[in-house]
Amino acid sequence: MQPNINFHNATFEKSAVSKEQYPKSDMLEFAFAGRSNVGKSSLINKILNRKSLARVSGTPGKTITINFYNIDNKIYMVDLPGYGYAKRSKEEIAKWGDMIEDYLANRDQLVQTILLVDSRHTPTEQDVQMADWIRHYHDSLIVIATKTDKLKKREVEERMEDIINTLQLGEDDILVPFSTADEDGRMTVIDMLQMMRAGELVPYDEKL
Repeated sequence: MQPNINFHNATFEKSAVSKEQYPKSDMLEFAFAGRSNVGKSSLINKILNRKSLARVSGTPGKTITINFYNIDNKIYMVDLPGYGYAKRSKEEIAKWGDMIEDYLANRDQLVQTILLVDSRHTPTEQDVQMADWIRHYHDSLIVIATKTDKLKKREVEERMEDIINTLQLGEDDILVPFSTADEDGRMTVIDMLQMMRAGELVPYDEKL
């Protein structure tokens, strides 16, 4: 049995815009994708119990590189640049698409790409497109619904159903409600990463 990952032992390793700049390592990688300002950096900080290891910006579209975080010298958590920022030029959007597709298609160390969506809103057309993209490269779709602390308790189940229906989640897919304001979803994500690294299946009772 592989030893558990110490998620408190984490460092930012490097940013990359091409495969030549990726870490020269065989460690497994778990990538996080989502719209600009959906909360990827905040989620990474919450998982790692750090305040600002991943830079959080109030300006959408600020992350334009693939950022690699070394977790306990066992895995990388990879922050992909956000999509859907309206002020980007067509050239920038095309460059983003090429960079992400090259990473998803050709990075052998990539175990799973995890999609983040804002729990308060119906997933966008671009969210659906990214979900289809992930399905093309992975066996299942894992979705984290962020910012659940901004919902009323009675709204959470309704919003999860909307996400399930819009992204057409099936029985092999996983949806995790997540909040950076409390512990909602944190241990579920940590457990998933531990189990995927070990090559184990996620328990059925974690699936929605």
